[in-house]
Amino acid sequence: MPLSFAEFVSQAVHSPPLAFTFLLCLAVLLVNGWTDAPNAIAGAVVTGALPFRLAVLLAAGCNVLGVLCVTAVNASVAETIYSIAVFEGGPPAALTALCAAMTAIVLWAGLAWWFGIPTSESHALVAGLSGAAIALEGGLSCVRWDSWGKVLLGLILSAAAGSWAGRWAERGLLSVKWKNRTFLLSQIPGAAGTAFFHGAQDGQKFLGVFLLGTALAQGRADEQTFPIPFWLMVLCALFMALGTLMGGRRIIDKVGREMVTLGPREGLAADLGSILCLLTATILGLPVSTTHTRTAALLGVGCAAETPVDWRVAGSVALAWLLTFPGCMAIGYWMSRLYLALFLP
Repeated sequence: MPLSFAEFVSQAVHSPPLAFTFLLCLAVLLVNGWTDAPNAIAGAVVTGALPFRLAVLLAAGCNVLGVLCVTAVNASVAETIYSIAVFEGGPPAALTALCAAMTAIVLWAGLAWWFGIPTSESHALVAGLSGAAIALEGGLSCVRWDSWGKVLLGLILSAAAGSWAGRWAERGLLSVKWKNRTFLLSQIPGAAGTAFFHGAQDGQKFLGVFLLGTALAQGRADEQTFPIPFWLMVLCALFMALGTLMGGRRIIDKVGREMVTLGPREGLAADLGSILCLLTATILGLPVSTTHTRTAALLGVGCAAETPVDWRVAGSVALAWLLTFPGCMAIGYWMSRLYLALFLP
């Protein structure tokens, strides 16, 4: 049976670490909607298909639908995140380490936003969870490398498939003799579809963290907490949507104006390529990065359309991607050690 809202409130009241974990998860969802979701609407905004505020509202609504619709029928992405690492040492220590992992994600995402770099909260989540779990008694043996294998496979596929799909979508649209206005109007459902699958992917990942927290509070770490309660899906969706409504113009400018120059046709091609890749990954249960998929699709479009691509900007984005795993793992580890020393001396 799914965990009811009343049961969760009762657990949180009797377990302050669980309540704090819950609040940090909401904060991470807010940050994800703020820093990650803008990628979905970057093309529509920079080409003028939608004004910024209307595009943000569209992304927020589609994030909600993505979380609710896809998670209701396929929760395999959440299951992968739930089982990424084993948190040992008893409920207080395990929840304290989980709080450290959430703190690492917020710090990393905030730093990336300051520089306008679209990093992946998905990969930050995986690395932060692993680093925090390693800081407990289990060491490296607590990391479930089979689940990590899914994440790394998703990383490779999201970058390669995103670039390939964007390139071929652009080449396919070259033969379509539409007016610019038609391409612009077509970008609206394209941006909506990309935002929908962002919600489907990233919303599920943090649902997995919520469920992990409730399991750890009960002194267990099994994987039998599904199906996901409806109230939790709604809550995650709303906080992600709220984060999206906070904006994200810096990231839109970075990927849609500075990294590659987009016209109406190129913007639509990037949307189509992203949707194809995210749909496939969601069906297969692979926790891919929507940021990586979207950015790779934009680069693929830029190369196929022979529009100017600023490889210096692309290089800085790629460097941030490479640093996310070791950076967030290290932050998660040391924040876990700090929290354990402060709260469980």
